[in-house]
Amino acid sequence: MTTDICSELRFDKDKIEKIKTKLVPNVVVDGLADTFKVLSDPTRVKIVLALLGGELCVCEIAEVVGMSQSAISHQLRKLKDLRLVKRRKSAKMVYYSLDDDHIIQLLTECMGHVQEEFREPISMPLIENVK
Repeated sequence: MTTDICSELRFDKDKIEKIKTKLVPNVVVDGLADTFKVLSDPTRVKIVLALLGGELCVCEIAEVVGMSQSAISHQLRKLKDLRLVKRRKSAKMVYYSLDDDHIIQLLTECMGHVQEEFREPISMPLIENVK
């Protein structure tokens, strides 16, 4: 059985110090973790992927994802709190869209990583259309 620990405690102090000076502040690390945490839910990922196609109201998102409007609203609130989506109110309707292009880049990179598991490429028309 192999273990994932060093059998000897030794390291290059200069290398360690150099890396430590380049680390981002904890507040940034926390923000990254929160972003990945909110995207760890399949329903929220589906919502974000649906919004790659453009602005949608809650009832349209509910129809695409196959859930109730109240369940979608709950998920949208979490996405909005982390600025992954934004909302626009028009009369009695509320429309949602991706907050910015960084979300598209994040999804594109993650999809590329996930696709490496499969022998044949998976079609991603929504992502391909926004590039």
